[in-house]
Amino acid sequence: MATTSGHDAPARNTEATTSAATGTHDTDVRPVALQYVLAVLRLALGWTFLWAFLDKTFGLGHATPGQGAWINGGSPTTGYLSRVEGPFEDFFTSLAGKAWVDWLFMIGLLGVGLALILGIGMRVAAVAGVLMLGLMYLASLPLENNPFMDEHVTEALMLVVLALTFSGRYLGLGRYWERIPFVQRNRWLI
Repeated sequence: MATTSGHDAPARNTEATTSAATGTHDTDVRPVALQYVLAVLRLALGWTFLWAFLDKTFGLGHATPGQGAWINGGSPTTGYLSRVEGPFEDFFTSLAGKAWVDWLFMIGLLGVGLALILGIGMRVAAVAGVLMLGLMYLASLPLENNPFMDEHVTEALMLVVLALTFSGRYLGLGRYWERIPFVQRNRWLI
């Protein structure tokens, strides 16, 4: 039997928005705690992308030594792609160290990282991030510890969830971003 007591139901935050472009009404109903957990997940995942960019650019000594830094002439893709083994070895090793691959990879890390940290452009960040993670997944085949599942797959799924739940609105600039007229006319930029 359902009750109407406020003590039995979780606290909910209801937010209604209307899309200027489509005239549709989007109701966002989720527990407040979940909204903030998703925001913290977004920030954490954003930091993993942004940290990879910073470490590879400046050689901060974690995954990239100083002499291998991008600003010191190192290639951010050579180390990883030149050691690929498995079904896609020839494809990925042929890309290792190419300037255009380095630039695309680094722009992707920076763009996805900043979008997630700021909470803007979540759809574009999710698509770009899933593409990057998908390629990294293919480069890591065959997997050592599991027949098909690894962190690339779980992180890609997280990106999709973050984009679909409008997580940029919480602890981010998503609400402001969505009000920009250009973004309202181009909803794919949300």
